[in-house]
Amino acid sequence: LAVDPRLKFENPRLQNAYIALQSWKEAILSDPNNITANWIGPDVCDYNGIFCWTSPDNHCERTVAVIDVNNGNIAGHLPHELGLLYDLAILHVNSNRFCGVVPLSLSNLRLLYELDLSNNRFSGKFPDHVLDLSSLAYLDIRFNEFEGPIPKRLFEKNLDAIFINDNRFSSSLPENIGDSPASVIVLANNAFEGCFPANLGNMGGSLNELIVSNNGFSSCLPADVGKLKNLSVLDFSGNRVVGSLPDAVGDMASLEMLNVGNNMLSGMIPEGICRLPDLKRFVYAYNLFSGAPETCFRFDAEDGKRNCLLGRPQQRSEPDCKKLLSRRVNCTSFQCGNSFPPIPFNPPPPPPPCTPPPQFSPPPTPPPPRSSPPPPPRSFSSPPPPLCSCQSPPP
Repeated sequence: LAVDPRLKFENPRLQNAYIALQSWKEAILSDPNNITANWIGPDVCDYNGIFCWTSPDNHCERTVAVIDVNNGNIAGHLPHELGLLYDLAILHVNSNRFCGVVPLSLSNLRLLYELDLSNNRFSGKFPDHVLDLSSLAYLDIRFNEFEGPIPKRLFEKNLDAIFINDNRFSSSLPENIGDSPASVIVLANNAFEGCFPANLGNMGGSLNELIVSNNGFSSCLPADVGKLKNLSVLDFSGNRVVGSLPDAVGDMASLEMLNVGNNMLSGMIPEGICRLPDLKRFVYAYNLFSGAPETCFRFDAEDGKRNCLLGRPQQRSEPDCKKLLSRRVNCTSFQCGNSFPPIPFNPPPPPPPCTPPPQFSPPPTPPPPRSSPPPPPRSFSSPPPPLCSCQSPPP
């Protein structure tokens, strides 16, 4: 982008920002809310959605620190020139219509702490170049059209939040997922398959929420999941998980919501689960459970329907239960990282139309509004503090 020599900039950083933002404006095809209407002239700190702060290595210079154009309904793509924003700490572009691939130049943003590309139309493989960002702690790329496997490096990064749900990711989970220090991991509504890695329990000190619903996982649940003592939300509904619920789940004292519905779980529900002190909701509908302690009946009956629980409402018929439970499941036959043998019985019938059946691949249409948003981003409405005085002290 050629810069008009008549334009005057406070410093070279803001000139680079001008080049980046003008290139982005040229890459925009539609801006119905006129967010970029005032992206004119050298005063980039006055642009809508652009927030400046003092430079991290020169407190007498301003630089672009935050871009927030969330919910703008903007159509276009991200240009290569965004890599000139070397001091950018936060990039929020969620709920727009940006498409194409994530530019490789974003790996230049070494100070980037939060990256939110969610609810757009980005495509291609997992943008693993963003994992080169040494400061990145919050990654949100959900509700896009990314596909293929996810890299092992995702769980080696010092990320606090990982939202990659509602894409087209496939293959098995990397076996090192238990190495992640994240507090929130959401992988729902993709096409992951295979087993739950046995080292899930390694995240016991950090993980608060794990949501892997509506995929194609088809193993038993490892007993080590009980080591996730700080977990408040566990949702692996809408998969093909078999076997029994480990007794160790009853040791997860921080659980507030447990959803294991729409799987092929069988046996007795451990009493310890239903006695968890903070558990507010326990969904186990559409499974093959044949026994449950009385303490489990304190939860909504709808959340326990379509099992094989004698005397409980809306259960499977006795012939169906006898047929579906006629073959035992050998959990030792499942090997993480390998192909899994076919399940020896037919899956249970889907729920009625009012409760959609689990989907094992996300729809190709543009995503709906986000169903499980992360904690709201900090507000950037307040202007930055005034610049410091850069005068030399008197002799």
